[in-house]
Amino acid sequence: MTMPAALAEVVADFTEVTGQDKLALLLEFAGELPPLPPELQEAAMEPVPECQSPLFLHVDAADPARVRLYFSAPPEAPTTRGFASILATGLDGQSAAEILAVPDDFYAELGLAALISPLRLRGMSAMLTRIKRRIRSQTRP
Repeated sequence: MTMPAALAEVVADFTEVTGQDKLALLLEFAGELPPLPPELQEAAMEPVPECQSPLFLHVDAADPARVRLYFSAPPEAPTTRGFASILATGLDGQSAAEILAVPDDFYAELGLAALISPLRLRGMSAMLTRIKRRIRSQTRP
């Protein structure tokens, strides 16, 4: 599976734990979601309606060698925040080519399917799909 080293490390962290420890790790990630920079307002971000909780993202691919990703999700949505934080940790600062090469279903490797509803997992898939779409629209010649 092709993915940047930072994302592969996150996946490895999840494969090293089992059962409820996976949920605890997801909640750890939720607590580590970086805050938005002061100049970025949630109202200017793209909503991801496929997520069960409100989630907004912003993709800055002005420099295709170092794509910046920003996420906003409320504290009362720990699963959504956890997914966003996984993507931020694993993909923020990576090149457009590296992000575009990430398999759309990489999240299956996290082993959360037995613990989290398919609807919530589709939210993570939707986040990645939107990130890739934004990168493609910003990096086309």
